[in-house]
Amino acid sequence: MRGAGCDVRRILLLATTTGYQTRAFGEAAERLGVELVFATDRCHLIDDPWRDGAIAIRFYDETASVAAILEAAQAQPIDGVLVVGDRPTVIAARVAEALGLPGHPPAAAAAARNKQTTREILRAAGLPAPWFLAVPVAADPRSIENTLAFPCVVKPLALSGSRGVIRADDPESFREAALRLRTLLETPDVRAERNDAHQTMLVEGFIPGREFAIEGILHHGALQVLAVFDKPDPLDGPFFEETIYLTPSTSPEGERRAIVNAVARAAEALGLRHGPIHAECRVNEDGVFVLEVAARPIGGLCARALRFRKGAVPLFHEKGVRPLFALEEILLRHALGESPAAWTREPLAAGVMMIPIPRRGVFRGVTGLEEAQSITGVEDVRITAKPDQLLVPLPEGASYLGFIFARAESRAAADRALRAAHQRLRFAIDAEWPVVQSRHG
Repeated sequence: MRGAGCDVRRILLLATTTGYQTRAFGEAAERLGVELVFATDRCHLIDDPWRDGAIAIRFYDETASVAAILEAAQAQPIDGVLVVGDRPTVIAARVAEALGLPGHPPAAAAAARNKQTTREILRAAGLPAPWFLAVPVAADPRSIENTLAFPCVVKPLALSGSRGVIRADDPESFREAALRLRTLLETPDVRAERNDAHQTMLVEGFIPGREFAIEGILHHGALQVLAVFDKPDPLDGPFFEETIYLTPSTSPEGERRAIVNAVARAAEALGLRHGPIHAECRVNEDGVFVLEVAARPIGGLCARALRFRKGAVPLFHEKGVRPLFALEEILLRHALGESPAAWTREPLAAGVMMIPIPRRGVFRGVTGLEEAQSITGVEDVRITAKPDQLLVPLPEGASYLGFIFARAESRAAADRALRAAHQRLRFAIDAEWPVVQSRHG
C-alpha cells in the first residue's frame, strides 16, 4: 500500500532483459511522470548490469520471484502491474493479486499461457475448436500416426511467435515434424526455461481460413478493442511465420463483430479479467476459431504500428494537430486505473512487417535502407539483427531481421508500402561454418 504523502506513482513492469518494448515503456512513463520498476530475468549475481535498478527474478521460479518483488514493494510501493512477453504473465498476476491491485487472475494467466489448457477450456465453453491430442514429446510418433486425420499441426505447449509450429500432411511428414519439434525442445535455450510444458506437444487439426489478430484491454471484465489486424499473407504451412499486420481490417462488419465476440467469449472462458490481451484467430465458413488469448500486449516492436487519440475531439482542431499516443502510454494509464473506453485508434491505416529470416546463416549487414525508407507511406525501417548474429529461421528461430512500419490513407496503400520497402532491402547472410574440434585441444 502507498504511504501518506508519497506522490510518485510506480508501475511494475515484468519483462525479459532483451525485450524490445522496455524502452518504449520507459519513454511513455517519462511523458506521464510515472516511475517504472523493472523486474527482469537478468543474472542476480551481476550488480545491476543494465543500470535500471531492476529486481532480479527467475521466470521458472514463480514463488521466489513473487516473494522478491513483494519484498522490494515494501520500500517502493507499486500502483500498477504490467507484463511484456508470455513467460512472466503468471508472476505478474500473482503479484497484482498479492498487492490487491486489479489484474488477470493467476489461474487465468496460466491457462492462457498453455496451448493445451486453452484448447480444453475453449472447447468446454462451446467455442469452435479443432480436434486435438496431447502427446509426450519423447513418444515414438509412429505409435499414433495412424490415428491422426490429415492435415494436422504439431506445436509446443508454451513457445510463442509460431516457434515450433509445423504442419503435417501425411504420416511421414508428421514423423518429421514431431522429431523436429523434439529436437527444438531439447535445445539449451528452451531447456533453460525449466518449463514442464516442454515435455508435451499438441497435435491438432489444421484450421483453414484467414487469420486475424486482436489487440484489446479488458477493463473489469469488459473488452475494449484497440485494433483488429488483418494478416494478408496466407498462413497455410508447413511453417507459420507471420509477416504483415494491417489495420483497420477490411473484413466485413458482420465478420469483425463475430471475431470480437468470439475473442470476448474466449477471454471470459479462460477467466481473464483486467489488463491487456492479444488474441489470434482463424475464420472460415465454420466460424471463428480462437487460437489463443494471451494475457499481455502485442510483442516486439509491433506496438509501434498503433497510435491513439482520446475522446471525440477531431484529430485537427483550432489549435493544430491533436497529439497521438503510443500503445504503451495507454497501457500505463490503464494500469493506474484509467478506463480505456475513451481511446480510439488514429484515422490512418497502419501496418507493420516483421522481416522474415530467409535462411540460416551469419548476419553481416543490410543495404537498401535509404531506398526502403524513401517509399511513400513508409514511416520507419528498424533492423534489429546484429552483425555477426547467427540467424535461425522458423520453426526453430525466435526472432526477425527487423521491422518495417507504414501509414497511409488506406490499408491497401500501407500494404503496398511495406512490400515495396522490403523489396529494396538486401541482406548479407554468410553460411554458418561448423565448429571443428581440434585434435590438440
